[in-house]
Amino acid sequence: MPQLLAGKSALVLGVANRWSLAYAIAQAYRREGARLLLTYQGERQRQTVEELGVSLGADMILACDVSSDDDLARLLETLRASDLPLDAVVHSIAFADRDDLSHPFVETSRKGFLLAQEISAYSLVAVARAAAPLMRSGGSILTLSYLGAVRVVQNYNVMGVAKAALESSVRYLANDLGPSGIRVNAISAGPVKTASARGVKDFSKVLDGVARISPLRRNTDPAEVADTAVFLASDLGRGVTANVIYVDAGFQAMGLAHE
Repeated sequence: MPQLLAGKSALVLGVANRWSLAYAIAQAYRREGARLLLTYQGERQRQTVEELGVSLGADMILACDVSSDDDLARLLETLRASDLPLDAVVHSIAFADRDDLSHPFVETSRKGFLLAQEISAYSLVAVARAAAPLMRSGGSILTLSYLGAVRVVQNYNVMGVAKAALESSVRYLANDLGPSGIRVNAISAGPVKTASARGVKDFSKVLDGVARISPLRRNTDPAEVADTAVFLASDLGRGVTANVIYVDAGFQAMGLAHE
């Protein structure tokens, strides 16, 4: 079977550790023949991401804080100087203050609301703006969402509102960048045991509920999310844009369920 991403270069933002969805996607992209370009935020993450980059066979590992326009400009210049074509971008970045996840949504602070929006939603806009000039032959921009964007998920709170903004941004970006052949999509993944997910109160109950109620009667495997990301970045997904694709064992289709 031919490698689906052979000859393509992919920029992956958000590889935090071996359990992150970004890492699973990077693994799948590498398996399918893509050149990998990874980013890290600050010196605290540098060593971890560099070690992961070596294990993944990454071509470049670059510093980038998506909340900094200067960092994004430096990333753009470094990639432009490398003269590598950019074919795919994975945005796997989200953050909210823990206090705003542990209290009712109505108690969300102004500062916490704006922080979640900036890091979790606006950063996609900023990354797309920086990357688009390098995607000279078109390509794929992908972000990661969650069901809490469209339904109330207990304790997801301000992050759900940020994900709603993220999904709306996908549609507007797809419209803006479509004439350049750049497709923009989101994968709404089922709950997965990642470091960030542990910040959601009673997350284990969410996992148990999905496994009990979803049509497939199980939780989502990160490899399933990664394979869908490969499809979207490959020529097989050339007609797919402005979409939110659910990879959640079918849980999003369910209403009230009997125990």
